[in-house]
Order: sequence, then C-alpha cells, then structure tokens
Amino acid sequence: MNYVEPLFRPPSEARSLILQVTNGCSWNRCTFCEMYTAPQKKFSVKPQSEIEQELQQVASSGYPVRRVFLADGDAMTLSFRRLRELLLAIRQYLPDVQRISSYCLPSNMKNKSVDELAELQQLGLSLMYVGCESGDDLVLEKIDKGENYASSLDALHKIKQAGMKSSVMILNGLGGQQYTEQHAINSAKLMNEAQPEFLSTLVVSFPGGIERFQQGFGGEFQPLTQQQLFQEMEILLDTLELERTVFRSDHASNYLVLKGTLNRDKAQLLQQVRTAIQRPGVIPLREEWQRGL
Repeated sequence: MNYVEPLFRPPSEARSLILQVTNGCSWNRCTFCEMYTAPQKKFSVKPQSEIEQELQQVASSGYPVRRVFLADGDAMTLSFRRLRELLLAIRQYLPDVQRISSYCLPSNMKNKSVDELAELQQLGLSLMYVGCESGDDLVLEKIDKGENYASSLDALHKIKQAGMKSSVMILNGLGGQQYTEQHAINSAKLMNEAQPEFLSTLVVSFPGGIERFQQGFGGEFQPLTQQQLFQEMEILLDTLELERTVFRSDHASNYLVLKGTLNRDKAQLLQQVRTAIQRPGVIPLREEWQRGL
C-alpha cells in the first residue's frame, strides 16, 4: 500500500484493510489535534486510478479482506459521485468485504442527502466515526472545531436515517476547569438526541505542547486533574439517557477503563466512577507511563 505516514485509524479497525483515499484533513484547524500537522500531511485526494491499483494488488495477494477503513481523517469530504465510484471499486475487487467505515466530520454531511447516504450504505459504507468532541458551542468555538451542537446533531440524524451506524467520540477534559460542567452536560444532551450506536470518550492530551490549544482560551485553559476528569465523567454519565448505546472509555489516554451498554449499565458505570473519586486506590488505574494516544 502506498501510504503517506503517519497513518491513523480507530482502535477497532486494527484488523481492517486501511485504504488511504485522502491524505490529511481538509479542515485541519482543531487546536487539540496534531494528527495532520506534518508537512507531508497537507490535504490531498488520491486519484481513483491509484486506489484501484492498490485494490488489485490486495485482491491478487489472496489475503481475505472482510473490513475496509477509508483513511485518512477526511474521506467523507469526497463527493457522493466519487464515494460511489470508490465503493463500487471495492465491491469489484474485494467482493467478500462485509463492512466499510470512515472518519466523518459533521460538516461533510451537509452536501449529501439522506438518499445519497442510503445508496452508499447499500454499497457497503455502514459505519461513521464522528468526532463530535463536545456538545457545548462555546467549547467548540474555542477549539476551532468548525462545528456546533446543531451541525453535529444534523449529521448524526442523517447517518441514522440512511441506515448507517455512528461511533461518536467525546473528549474528556476538553473544556478545562472553567467549562467542565457545561461541556459534560451539553455533550450528554447531544448524545441523548442523537442516540448513536457507539459512544467513546478519550482524555484530551497535548503530546506536542499546550501552547496552540491555549490560544483559543486566551491563555487561561487549566487542564483537569485526574480526580476532576472523573468528576466530569460522573456528570456525563449521570446526564446520559441512551436506549442502547455501546459505551467505551478504554482508550489508552484514559486513566479509568469503563465498558458497558447505556443505559443498561449506567448504575454500574457510575458506581465505578464514584468509587474512583471517593476511594482512591480501590479501582486500578492506568499509570502515566501506560497512557498515550
């Protein structure tokens, strides 16, 4: 495969064929994200001819492919026509593929109708990883996300109406100490309206330094302590009212590993978080050296 490194994928796509149809992210302004800041990650679209050559090579290898992830961070910015062409090529060369997935900026859904998305779903594109990050408009503005509560909800509704599934990411600690409560409450409200099939939380981290992120907060961003992260998680879980959403807070950035289905396991998950807050040391946590992105 002709990859432009570094290459990123969701943890659940570890066994998927990573098909890099775009390089980088067309927005690439979120202040918390350093994934596509390297010079070689400037946004570009890979020609269809190159993608088909790669698919031919995979097909000729005889390696069984059941799942395909469309990389990089912004494959869904492609037009409906181009996505349809791409999915037809995957079906032609890899007929045994059972699921195709992609990262998805909410704004990528604006120019695609539900009928168009439903056709893409019929061609195999069945799962969208949507980085909502927060449901709070002020926090989203400060991180230069280019989205708001309404645009995120509209995208998630379109995905569901088209018969696709959504896996939403919320960033624990994104609002800092000043906006922690409203970040948690409004993120939960967004999820309650959207009812995604999957929901995960990651802890906001700054491996390359916090300076760029601080600018949006006027230099006043105060990261949450470990205990404050747990308190924010408690507010989020307590406010969530989900019918049947698989919930995961087990990414390497998290101190406390949480797994369950909401709302079925809500009481149990809240008990774990409250134990971590009230009785430190009782529940095992990740050490700093074990955490990462």
